[in-house]
Amino acid sequence: MNFTVAERFTAPKSNTVPNEDGIVTTKDFAAVIDGSTSKTNFRLLKGERNGHLCMRLIKEYIHTLAPTATLQDFCNGVTLYIASCYTPELRKRLFAHPEDRLTASCVVYSHHRGEIWMVGDCQCQVDGQLYDNPKPYEATLSAKRARICNSLLSEGKMTTDQLRINDKGRQAIMQDLISCIQGQNKEYAVIDGFPIPLNLVRVVTIPQYAHTLILASDGYPLLRPTLEESEQALALQRHNDPLNIKTFRATKAFMAGNNSFDDRSYLRLCMSSRHSMYMYMQRTGKYKNRDKHSNWCLSLLKFEPLVGFEPTTPRLQITCSGQLS
Repeated sequence: MNFTVAERFTAPKSNTVPNEDGIVTTKDFAAVIDGSTSKTNFRLLKGERNGHLCMRLIKEYIHTLAPTATLQDFCNGVTLYIASCYTPELRKRLFAHPEDRLTASCVVYSHHRGEIWMVGDCQCQVDGQLYDNPKPYEATLSAKRARICNSLLSEGKMTTDQLRINDKGRQAIMQDLISCIQGQNKEYAVIDGFPIPLNLVRVVTIPQYAHTLILASDGYPLLRPTLEESEQALALQRHNDPLNIKTFRATKAFMAGNNSFDDRSYLRLCMSSRHSMYMYMQRTGKYKNRDKHSNWCLSLLKFEPLVGFEPTTPRLQITCSGQLS
């Protein structure tokens, strides 16, 4: 294996509902998937939230992805995989109502391509450099919710504890959240079974000597170099600002009884610097034009034993098209 997993963690925001986040690693790819929280009561499969189902399907698809797949290959393939769950009649309805689609964000590392693909609201770090990809409306609606909550608090109409049970601020922006979903795969990219505009996908090219990559969902308001530090930052946020209306503003709070304000996933990968250089020289064509010295160096790189993972057999657990009527 060409990279190793240093830390891997995922947890739901509440122990009473399934985690809609997911992590998948193969010998060629690593990904963190964030299934979108449903904004309506529509469920494609009875008893399972749409975001959770979408996350499971994306995990399955990545296991089938060819090692040399491009961003376009991934976007086209995963779109078709999700779309196979929609009947023609349902697809017509979902075209007009994107809030009811199977929807998820996903950050994918392609080892062969030396790229990170950010489809939707997710984040990553490359040797400490943070890259995020927030939805265009997120900051505006988070600020609106913060104003409403602060007003209720300052006027003495509700306390912090009461708002953590009954988030009037989120209720006030819920219709705005649903309306903004109309921009899905038009103004911002997600995976939802409809075509993904490639120009809306953020691509991070990995430097040749990169050592550490971190992929994470947006459940971490402050992404740190280690899982422990990221968890500590999350705990501090919960202690200082459980409503998420001050320095960090979000569209939802740390609700009473929940572990966090959102599901969260963290995946830290360690790269082989020598192998990273070999892959870089292959991609840039420098491998073909090597001299005697570089030829000797690359021979060491090429035959370096790679350890860290066992091969993963593709898993196709369900065929959605056969479950729908």
